[in-house]
Amino acid sequence: MEAACPGASAADRERIAAALAAVPEPSFASDASRIPALQKILRKEKLAAFLVPRADEHQGEYLVARAERLRWLTGFTGSAGFVIVLQTEAALFVDGRYTLQAPAETDASVIECRHFKKPPAIEWLAGKVKAGDRVGFDPRITPVKEAERWRDALAKVGAELVGVDRNPVDAIWADQPGDPYSAVVPQPLKYAGEASADKRSRLGRDIAARGAKAAVLNQLDSIAWLLNVRGGDTPATPLVQSFLILADDGHATWYVDQAKFTPALPAHLGNGVTVRPMEAFGDGLTDLAGKPVTIEPETATAWIADRLTAAGATLVHGTDPCVLPKARKNPVELAGTRKAHLRDGAAMARFLHWVDREAPGQGELAVMAKLEEIRGADPLHRGACFTTIAGAGSNGAIVHYRSSPATERAVEKGTFLLVDSGAQYLDGTTDITRTIAVGSVPKRLKEHYTLVLKGHIAVATARFPKGTGGIAIDGFARRALWQAGLDFDHGTGHGVGVYLGVHEGPARISPLSQVPLEPGMILSNEPGFYETGSHGIRLENLVVVTESTMPGFLEFETITFCPFDRRAIVTGLLTAAERDWLDRYHARTWRLLQPRLIGKDLAWLKRMTAPLGK
Repeated sequence: MEAACPGASAADRERIAAALAAVPEPSFASDASRIPALQKILRKEKLAAFLVPRADEHQGEYLVARAERLRWLTGFTGSAGFVIVLQTEAALFVDGRYTLQAPAETDASVIECRHFKKPPAIEWLAGKVKAGDRVGFDPRITPVKEAERWRDALAKVGAELVGVDRNPVDAIWADQPGDPYSAVVPQPLKYAGEASADKRSRLGRDIAARGAKAAVLNQLDSIAWLLNVRGGDTPATPLVQSFLILADDGHATWYVDQAKFTPALPAHLGNGVTVRPMEAFGDGLTDLAGKPVTIEPETATAWIADRLTAAGATLVHGTDPCVLPKARKNPVELAGTRKAHLRDGAAMARFLHWVDREAPGQGELAVMAKLEEIRGADPLHRGACFTTIAGAGSNGAIVHYRSSPATERAVEKGTFLLVDSGAQYLDGTTDITRTIAVGSVPKRLKEHYTLVLKGHIAVATARFPKGTGGIAIDGFARRALWQAGLDFDHGTGHGVGVYLGVHEGPARISPLSQVPLEPGMILSNEPGFYETGSHGIRLENLVVVTESTMPGFLEFETITFCPFDRRAIVTGLLTAAERDWLDRYHARTWRLLQPRLIGKDLAWLKRMTAPLGK
C-alpha cells in the first residue's frame, strides 16, 4: 500500500487490507496426478524427458510462488532439489539435508527420491535416454553452464537438449500465481555504508577492465546491493523482481515494475539509473548488439546468453561483478550487523528462558510462533530470514526440517530441541542455531553435543593464511566427530548478507569451497550431528573474517552472542583451551546482553553464562 496508494486514508487502508486478506494463498497441496499430466505433454511434444530444477530467472534461493514449480509438481518443500520427468518415470534428486524429508513429502507411486551424487542426475539420465531422444529444458531458468553440462552429457549418448518456449509445468498449473507486488524502498546510507553511485562507478571500472562495455545482472541480491534498495517480492529476503544492465561508465538500466516504487525512490536512484519495464529486458539485451558484454555463466540464464548472441553481442564470461564486493562488508555494514546481533542475542535469551519455563508439552509450531513474537518487538525487525526450524526429539535429526500440523512433535523432556532461526533487521541479518536439553537427557546425547561444540570452537579459534579457502577450515569442525567415527552431511558454513540473503556467496566453509576467505566476509559456523529416529544437534554462530595480529594470517571474530546449553555439555570431554574459550565467550555474552535484559530473564542469563563447573 505504501507504493500503490500512499495517500489512502486509514479507512481505505483497512478496507484494502481486508480485501487482500480474503485472497486465498496459492495451494501447494500434494497431488499425484500432476506428474502423469506432465508426462502426457512430454509424449505429445515427443520429449523423452523434461528437467525441472528448483530455480527461477534470478537463480536465488527463495522463489516467488509462481516459480515454485518443483514444489507444486512433487510436494517437496526443501530449498534445493532437481527433478527429471521421463515419459514413464520420474526422480527427485536431493542432498544429504533432505534424504529423510523428501520421501516423506512425495508420492513414491509417481516419483523416486535419490541422493544427488549416487549417481549424479546427469549420469542417471544419460543412462535412461538413447540416441535421437530429445530432452526438454526451460532456458529462462537454467544457467548457461548448467545447460552446457547437460548438453554435453546428452550428446555423448546421442541425445539432444532442447529449449522450450513455454515451461510445460505452467501448462498444467491451472491456478499458478502471478508475480508479486511489494513496495520498493531505499536502503539508507547509514545502513549501506556506500552510495549506489560510488558502487556503480567502482564496478563500471571492473567491467571495463574485463574488456566489456556492460554487465548483465539477474541475481536479485546483487541488484538490491548495487542500487541500495530493498523490496518485499521474495520470501524471507528483501528483494524486488527485476533485471539490470550496468554500463562500464557506471550507468544502470533497471528493468522493474515502476508501480512498486515508493515516493522517495526516484530521487534516491538519481539520474544515473534509467528505469524501464520488466518486459523490455529482452529488447535491452538486443540493444547491446555488437558490444562485448560480461555475464556470469553459472548464474546468467541460457535465455540471456542466447538473446545476446542472437543480437551479435560478444559474451565475456566472468563472475557477477557485485558478488565479491558485496561479500566484503564495509565498516558501516559490519557495525550495523554487530548491533543487530546484540539485539537478536537478547531476544534469543528471552526466548530460551521461555523454552525452559513453558515449552515442554507444547508443539513445535508454538515454539516458532513465540520466537517470532519476541523478535517482532524490535522496531528494526523485518521478519524471519528463513522459516524457523524447530525440531523436537527425532525431528531434530531432519537437517532442514519444516514443521507443520502434520509433522510437528511436542517438546518432551529427556531429549533435545533444535531451533535454527534467523531474522532480518534493517541493519543486519542474523542466523543462529541452539540445541536445548529439555529436562535431563541421556549421557550419550550430551557426548554428541559436546563433540559438536568442540568442532564449533575449533572453527571459532582457527587462524589461517591469507588465500585459504573454506575447504581447509571445514575439517576443523569435523575432527572431534571423526575421531568418534561420526560426521554430518552438510557444509560447516555459508556466507551471510546484511539485510539481504542469509545464504550468500561466494565463500563457504565446506568440503567443496575453494574460494579464499577475505576480511569483511560474514560466515556461519554450524557443525552438527544427526541420528535418525533419535535426535539432532547443531550449534551455530556467525563470524566475521578479520586480520590476525600475526602478519599474513586471518582469523574469525564471533558476532553472535547467546549461551550454549551448559546442561548438555560433558565438561570432561573439553580440553582446557576449549573450556577457556567457552568461559570467555559466555563472560562476553553476559557483559553485552545483560544491559538489555531485566528480571527473571536477566537471572536466567547469569546462570547460563556462569563459568563451567559453577
